[in-house]
Amino acid sequence: MAGTLRRSERRLLALPAALAVIFLLFLVVPLAGMFAQMDGESIRAVFSQESLGTVLRRSVTASLLTTVISMTLAFILAWCMERTAMPLKKTIRILVELPMLIPSVSIGMGVVLLCGNSGILTKLLGLPLGNIYGLPGIVLGSVLYALPVAFITIDNILKFEDSSPYEAARVMGLNGWQQFRAITLPYLRKPMIVAAFSIFTLSFTDYGVPLMVGGKYKTLPVVMYQEVIGQLNFGRGCVYGSMLLIPAVVAFVVDFLNRNQASHSYVTRPFDLRKKPRRDLPALCCCLVPALAAMLPILSFVVLAFVRKYPSDMTLTFANIVKTMQMGGWKYLGNSVLIAVMAAAIGVVLAVLAAYYTSRNRGVLSRGLHLICMSMAAIPGVVLGLAYVLCFKQTPLYGTLAILVIVNVVHFFASPYLMMYTSFSKMNEHLEAVASTLGIGRMRLLWDVMLPRCRQTVGEMFSYFFVNCMMTISAVSFLANVRSKPIALMINQFEAQAQMEYAAVVSLMILLVNLGIKTLLEYLPERKKEKENA
Repeated sequence: MAGTLRRSERRLLALPAALAVIFLLFLVVPLAGMFAQMDGESIRAVFSQESLGTVLRRSVTASLLTTVISMTLAFILAWCMERTAMPLKKTIRILVELPMLIPSVSIGMGVVLLCGNSGILTKLLGLPLGNIYGLPGIVLGSVLYALPVAFITIDNILKFEDSSPYEAARVMGLNGWQQFRAITLPYLRKPMIVAAFSIFTLSFTDYGVPLMVGGKYKTLPVVMYQEVIGQLNFGRGCVYGSMLLIPAVVAFVVDFLNRNQASHSYVTRPFDLRKKPRRDLPALCCCLVPALAAMLPILSFVVLAFVRKYPSDMTLTFANIVKTMQMGGWKYLGNSVLIAVMAAAIGVVLAVLAAYYTSRNRGVLSRGLHLICMSMAAIPGVVLGLAYVLCFKQTPLYGTLAILVIVNVVHFFASPYLMMYTSFSKMNEHLEAVASTLGIGRMRLLWDVMLPRCRQTVGEMFSYFFVNCMMTISAVSFLANVRSKPIALMINQFEAQAQMEYAAVVSLMILLVNLGIKTLLEYLPERKKEKENA
């Protein structure tokens, strides 16, 4: 028994070293290689361009507008969800979150299909031609892309707020506005700041929406993408990539400091949400508008996928689906599913092991590993993809499915890691001491005791990895070749060839696969729970 415990302890000591080596090889080394490519000539060439200031100003302007609009709409949605008894809550939540299941470039394409020169809404409502291209289109598409993220963040904050202070305030005679200023605003201030930084970074580093609807209004990620893909100018691309890191690093620092200072408390009393038609019906109307707006790009894909040639020939047909499959749709869909499954499986294992060590141990190694894991959230996918190109281009790994799996694990690691870290942190701190007394090793404790209690979190982690791997473009666009290409990259290919019908089919395929995996992962735990209760 003592020998078993010693072996368990040795494995535990080897764990942070093994994880550190993995992160060193696939995070630190590629980024260091990218920075090494920034020679003096590339830096001078970028900063001597007169257009740089314009590009930066446009990127900041679009991102600020997106952040303000997204945060405002998300707060209204979350408030109505958590503070009213309005009907159709589950339906509205599903509709609002649907854009999270398709690539941002698809959302940009949906905006063009709806409001472009030949757009569906342009023709139906008689909108002015061309007004959607540029800043208005970027902001509209970015809001549709960022709103679900902002909504989930704010909704989770409001969901776990204690109602006791509000009851005490009512007893003291404070009205609703006074309660909002005295209780709600202080409670929301730090989380809302973190959420705003995250949304700004998400918009600032995205090139999918600006690429589709930006027109001549170029943003920094689009310029970087064109330098690397269009002109193969890796030196300048690295300079632009380092500039994209700045807001992401700032957002990470704000988030990390806020998490360390946050006080975690359990809800002692939920809010009493009695039905009030004068409040609930206006709340429902406020929520239906953004929910239906989020659905419109997806509905446009449905229309486009089943017509012969939009807008000249609106005859219903299945030819677009058949043609997409003939051009490699099934093969590339298989690549995407395989990449997503492998990245999700490997990512979940690594995230569980890392979270267990950092949450259940104290010391320099634990804090250092936690910082490395969280820092992955500060690296935009387009920057990580460029770093991998420069680091692995001359190796056998380049162009394989393996490198796409690795880059996706690193790109999306931080959020699943944090999910499990939070779950492990809430467990009794004396579990390891009790297990040691009983002669149980830590790895067995993790497998037999702790993970079964986190079954739902593991499912959420797998779902997060899978869904994001299916729809990411930025991290893999520099790394895939004809054999290993994920299906999401076909959207860019079809859009460049003006084959929008096929791009719509691909977007719907990604959406259906992601919907299927999320439904499956939510259905299985419920069925298992029903059997256990029976």
